[in-house]
Amino acid sequence: MKRKKSLVFTLVLVVIAILMHIYSNDSTRVENQYYNHIYPIFSSLLRYAFGWLPFSFGDIIYGLVILWLLAPLIPRRGNKEKLIEKIKRKFNRQNLLTWFFKTSRILLIVYIVFNLFWGINYNRKGIAYQLQLKMAKYTTGDLQMINGLLVEKVNNCKDGLVKQNFQYPSKRRLFKKVQNTYAEAEKIYPFLQYRPVSLKPSLWSWLGNYMGFTGYYNPFTGEAQVNTLVPKFLQPFTTCHEVAHQLGYAKEMEANFVGYLAATASKDTLLLYSVYLDLFMYSNRNLFATDSVSAKSFRQKLSPSVMGDLNEWRKFSSEHRSFIEPVFKWVYGKYLQGNQQPQGVLSYDEVTGFLIAYYKQFGKI
Repeated sequence: MKRKKSLVFTLVLVVIAILMHIYSNDSTRVENQYYNHIYPIFSSLLRYAFGWLPFSFGDIIYGLVILWLLAPLIPRRGNKEKLIEKIKRKFNRQNLLTWFFKTSRILLIVYIVFNLFWGINYNRKGIAYQLQLKMAKYTTGDLQMINGLLVEKVNNCKDGLVKQNFQYPSKRRLFKKVQNTYAEAEKIYPFLQYRPVSLKPSLWSWLGNYMGFTGYYNPFTGEAQVNTLVPKFLQPFTTCHEVAHQLGYAKEMEANFVGYLAATASKDTLLLYSVYLDLFMYSNRNLFATDSVSAKSFRQKLSPSVMGDLNEWRKFSSEHRSFIEPVFKWVYGKYLQGNQQPQGVLSYDEVTGFLIAYYKQFGKI
């Protein structure tokens, strides 16, 4: 009887997952129904529930899950059985079947909760639809044009920071800056309303240094985490990017572009410098793929103080290089490919297309 109930429960989960997948296939339905009406409820509830905590509750959950997964592999004191014999005994044919159905149910529940709380946003029409951007394949000339505009912005912003003898803010002040810039952005783009706030420094920042991530969004708790150990000039744009994920922009290039829209809505030179520097690096990589000579010439136009930041970034990456990063990026790339981003980790670079379309339509960056 117990086995029959477990089987029925598993089948119900399978049906729900299939129906959810079918629902997600219609981007118009996802945009008009899920993003506009359903997602805001889950998003707000999660941020109200966990946003007030001074630490990342989601990071603690991740840590506990990892410990739970590793626990069976850790030999216990006084247990003389060899680990391999223990595993063989545990996973006989009957136990293996039970383990299979139990694991399937857990994965199905995670899949359903993930998509219900946030993941369906991967299938929405997104920011290009909201701004009515005319997205088109860009040319080498377009890339040269946007590189020229961005290098000027980067240099001007950095010069402004140097003249101000600028000191980087604390984590709390940085998060407040980003909260304020989204408040300004909301006046221009009402769909970027960001309340309540849930921004946290990652408890796993030290690990992120070796895995190569600067921030991430936890769809199960609604928290945005920022790696606060990376060079400080990277953190403002990373924070803007993660807030964009909280607001329902799941694809990486869209979160980059929304982070840009938010940062440029403010007059904060630090946010502007951080966003323009990141965008320049993305667009310069794109240009390098088609015209390496031109890409190098634009890079050489960066001011010495900007190059100093890039050297700091390069040194930081070199000091934290490990075998973990390529493995993590490969796995994450496969995840992105499975969620409407065929370019994998290179999807971040595709923000260049949004920026070019935006400039052509509105005449500004």
